[in-house]
Amino acid sequence: MAEEKFEKAKKPEETVKKARPIEKHSEESLIRILATDIPGNKKIYVGLTRIKGVSWTLANAICKILKIPKNKAVKELTAADIDQISKFIKNPTLPEYLMNRRKDFETGETKHLSGADLDLQKEFDIKRIRKIKSYKGIRHSLGQPVRGQRTKSHFRKNKTVGVMKKPKTAK
Repeated sequence: MAEEKFEKAKKPEETVKKARPIEKHSEESLIRILATDIPGNKKIYVGLTRIKGVSWTLANAICKILKIPKNKAVKELTAADIDQISKFIKNPTLPEYLMNRRKDFETGETKHLSGADLDLQKEFDIKRIRKIKSYKGIRHSLGQPVRGQRTKSHFRKNKTVGVMKKPKTAK
């Protein structure tokens, strides 16, 4: 009887689960829109948000204005659709409140940036506020939080937190 229990306990250990093979994306399943690779199995509504500068709201607006179904897979898009989406993201015809660069500091115009242009403009803005030595610029320079977060318990880099124990001395 004891032997039967031992055998029953042994059986689950003998069955080893095999790991699932890693799925590799083939070249056909990756669609490139504005220098961003989007997996082909994603829906167009979700896939557009992978592009830097395209939010969920903007992705929804793109689908409605260009009359592309949100549930359509990215791999089902034609070259004309991809070209149409790229042109729309570069120069969207949307209300001003959906744009990500309203009343630009240098030109005063409202525009929408995406991809590398967005990163570059953000970097220029930070350099400008550092140069004029505004409060935000000083905080950026020091590596501290810029938007008023507390710093007592967060933003501690390479500092010891807590109570230090004294080293034991030999008697």
